[in-house]
Amino acid sequence: MNFASQSGTSSTQTPRQTPHVSQQWADALHAITTLSQTPPIAVICGPKNSGKSTFSRLLINCLLERYDRLGYLDTDVGQPEFFLPGCLSLHIVDECLVDLMSTSIREPERCFFFGDISSKRDPEVYINHIFRLYDYFLENFHQSNHHDSGRNSLVPLIINTAGWVKGTGFDVLVELLRYVSPTYVVQIRISAESKNLPTGAFWSSDEKNGPSELIEVPAVFTDMLIRSVLMRKNAHSMRDLRLSEYFKQCCPSSLNICTNKELARALASIPPYQVHFSQVKVMHLHCQVPKHEVFHSLNATIVGLAASSSSIGSTPCCVGLGIVRSIDAKKGVLYVITPVSLCKLEEVDILFQGFIEIPTSLLQLRGCVSPYMSANVLHKLPAKDM
Repeated sequence: MNFASQSGTSSTQTPRQTPHVSQQWADALHAITTLSQTPPIAVICGPKNSGKSTFSRLLINCLLERYDRLGYLDTDVGQPEFFLPGCLSLHIVDECLVDLMSTSIREPERCFFFGDISSKRDPEVYINHIFRLYDYFLENFHQSNHHDSGRNSLVPLIINTAGWVKGTGFDVLVELLRYVSPTYVVQIRISAESKNLPTGAFWSSDEKNGPSELIEVPAVFTDMLIRSVLMRKNAHSMRDLRLSEYFKQCCPSSLNICTNKELARALASIPPYQVHFSQVKVMHLHCQVPKHEVFHSLNATIVGLAASSSSIGSTPCCVGLGIVRSIDAKKGVLYVITPVSLCKLEEVDILFQGFIEIPTSLLQLRGCVSPYMSANVLHKLPAKDM
């Protein structure tokens, strides 16, 4: 697979062009962008592969024609828009998207590491992470203050949801909508009626849920069954590609890396960070590990790097991901590679381990996980009190 040809948007690309959309989509975009008296909060929902991400990208560009910036809360841990699989993230976007077919990795405003590509393992933790990120957005970007009480001080928000809309997935979506009480709920419907959400304000109850306006639009694709099969086949490779793009940032920019094999070799050759066991607390997500195996279980895995000093509520924020390349139990150290800057790494005191796996293409060379790399240490992180 050619690694470089599938990368995200660059700033040198040609100016964006707005694609042709159906009249229903155009009307929905116009309503959200121009008819709301205050900066809108819009939730985009619908079954898998219905076009939620495409609609969200179009809405980003439409809103940025009117507002200087907007918030984007990504709740799809399997196919995230701007960050990495297994993460729930809030982004502040101030530039229109050039490429509406794909998006490049962006540094989030705040992020939680959920550690899986579906909310099925722990829906309660998943929805609580969303609530905390939403509350953070309201407090910091959607409340007027004494110094700047004008319209521009409030920032619109787009919440893109996952495509799990049946069973527990439906219950989670209902909880989200009741908690957020958005200005608009955009429901995208596909031709397979059994896979859609119920029509109407399905989240409402006898309780007061706010003046949300429902907009129902059809998917723009007519071959949804074929598209769904193709997307399911590509989902795993797209997650691997996104992780590869992320860890490619560990390598010097002067390297001309064009294939996965070249990336694997480059990652195997860079010096790792050395982290003493005493510097970090390990938290396993969605599983239990015997105490004597806690650090050994991290070997050759992807971990979420979190700092308790930047918690929202009781949940530490994730500053990025790392690969634990090897363990030296005798010395009591881990060897980690990550593109996270040193100034942020110095605050990291928690390692989250979930079920996000290293792309198999990066394990083509033994050097990616073998202990011989441990002698080539880039930096010893300073010790800190736990």
